[in-house]
Amino acid sequence: MAEQRRIRVAVIFGGRSPEHEISCVTAGGVISAIDSEQYEVVPIGIARDGSWVLYSADPAQLAIVDGRLPEVDASGPRLAVPFSGAADLLVDEGDGPRRLGGFDVVLPLLHGPLGEDGTIQGLFEMMDARYAGAGVFASAASMDKVFMKTLFTGHQIPTGSYVAVPDRAWRGERKRVLDDIAELGGTVFVKPARGGSSVGISKVADSADTDAVTAAVEQARRHDPKVIVEAAVAGREVECGVLESVDGGAPDVSLPAEIHVADGFDFYDFEAKYLSTSSLTIPAELPSEVIAEIRREAARTFEALGCEGLARVDFFYGDDGRVYVNEINTMPGFTPSSAFPQMWAATGLDYPALVERMIQTALRRAPGLR
Repeated sequence: MAEQRRIRVAVIFGGRSPEHEISCVTAGGVISAIDSEQYEVVPIGIARDGSWVLYSADPAQLAIVDGRLPEVDASGPRLAVPFSGAADLLVDEGDGPRRLGGFDVVLPLLHGPLGEDGTIQGLFEMMDARYAGAGVFASAASMDKVFMKTLFTGHQIPTGSYVAVPDRAWRGERKRVLDDIAELGGTVFVKPARGGSSVGISKVADSADTDAVTAAVEQARRHDPKVIVEAAVAGREVECGVLESVDGGAPDVSLPAEIHVADGFDFYDFEAKYLSTSSLTIPAELPSEVIAEIRREAARTFEALGCEGLARVDFFYGDDGRVYVNEINTMPGFTPSSAFPQMWAATGLDYPALVERMIQTALRRAPGLR
């Protein structure tokens, strides 16, 4: 009796964004959780220079060692990326190019620009490849915080006040932009509009302090010429995981987690998120009716943006008793210690089962328009 062919899974990680290392750590966790008897894993790293590199399926090479985050080694076997189909992928291991063969499904474990923003999702669509996570539009809209907030407003999803700072406006109408920011009042957060993992974010205590705001905008512009300035919401920071339904119904939503920022950090920035003792309480210790509202808004946000597969929705539970949606992340951190898997574990879905769910959901989706 012939041995049953394993399902071939391409795990893509790294990328050209500032979140390169976190993507590598995520890939290491996912690879270690995939059932090797059922699946053949083909890890593909994208180096900082954009080259695609074939890796071995050893998650140890993608681990954090002595506080150092891993990154893709561009010296490995290079891949030639086709537009005609995944079966046409070529790899050169030093003895001339050969076909790598096709995949049944792709897990794009990429964070940030050129990975989570619809660009690589468009490539997969051109390749007729099945892939995990949101499609082109939902990825692009969720990556750009300005367009995301515009969609929130259109769907009457509660969110905080903000000012968009496009590159052209900052260069040509700076005084007007600063006046608009000053009108937000109080503390503001200045962010790259298309960044993630809290990279490039600054907190400014007074929105009318033009020198401090200008410095913060310039800091954010080092990562993205488009910036968003958000009014701070006094309250507690909460998040929920969302998964596409297995039966085509309403999305499933995890129990919420409350974030507790470690001592010494003013807010939940990159170091507080990944390199500190910041902690989570799961489930968040909130009134049952508030938890129910947060879970409803998480599902509504997922559907409003047309998301697929998975997402994490971030909230504030304000001191005014209101729930505010801060943002949605279509490829949340997915290491075993990340908030997204922890929330699902508390809800009854452990890490290997969560990875399995992501693969199976992707296998069910048909390429092309849905």
